[in-house]
Amino acid sequence: MAVIIDGTRIAEEIRAEVRKEAGELKKERGITPGLAVILVGENPASQVYVNSKVKACGQAGIYSETILKPEEATAEEVLRDIELLNQREDIHGILVQLPLPKQIDENQVLPAVDPAKDVDGFHPVNVGKLCLKQEGFVPATPSGIIEILKRMNIQIEGKEAVVIGRSDIVGKPMALLLLHHNATVTVCHSRTVDLPGVARRADILVVAIGRPAMVKGDWVKPGAVVIDVGTNRVTADKAWEELKKDPKRAKNLETRGSTLVGDVDEYSVGPVAGYLTPVPGGVGPLTIAMLLKNTLLAAKRSLK
Repeated sequence: MAVIIDGTRIAEEIRAEVRKEAGELKKERGITPGLAVILVGENPASQVYVNSKVKACGQAGIYSETILKPEEATAEEVLRDIELLNQREDIHGILVQLPLPKQIDENQVLPAVDPAKDVDGFHPVNVGKLCLKQEGFVPATPSGIIEILKRMNIQIEGKEAVVIGRSDIVGKPMALLLLHHNATVTVCHSRTVDLPGVARRADILVVAIGRPAMVKGDWVKPGAVVIDVGTNRVTADKAWEELKKDPKRAKNLETRGSTLVGDVDEYSVGPVAGYLTPVPGGVGPLTIAMLLKNTLLAAKRSLK
């Protein structure tokens, strides 16, 4: 059976490191790293995620501020908020929570954030710096995956890596980071011919496709490292037999009416893979931890 990677433990290690360094920064330079989050609308998932970020900031010694905007807010209103935050010296990181309401174009809003405060790593300047392997900010989820591999002492250099998914938030930056660490990288997507066959070549397989349990055991090379980025909510009426037989998931289905699953079928992949990240408790906790790390980094860079 695969070694199940404890993302929660790794994330806590990173949070503890951030907490220590933030304390030292405050003691030595009188600076508390500050993160501002702009939340537009009342998307329940976004609200939960933002609340988690605020809580994590408090635990890590980072000042946090949330700007709540109504669902009907205009792009101009959000742009004004961003401009004010760009000018504030006590705010080192700015995050615009996605998705935005349909009347607001994220391609207009995200580039308005000062690249030096773009802790999400979505600004075109930071995307370009990642491509060129220059100092900037890297999206939290891909950088968190690199941390998982490093802290589990999993070799990247010289390995064949396959990334399933080509999103701007995970797939593309993930491919670039693996390339920077000297892996041979293939990016797959919905138009890839013989997707299972390509996936089977991977020593490191990163799955971020957004389809529940899509990757099966016969897609995976024996002993491969499988990183499952997916977070899919499966309701009781759509649950398959393995979920119903899993005691923990069966309890969730009964009490909550749903359960969270990844893009990887853990029941068939587990006996084949060498390492596997679970859902939940795998990649997810690293996303907020790396956001905290980026905010601390932004505060340090502001001293220059």
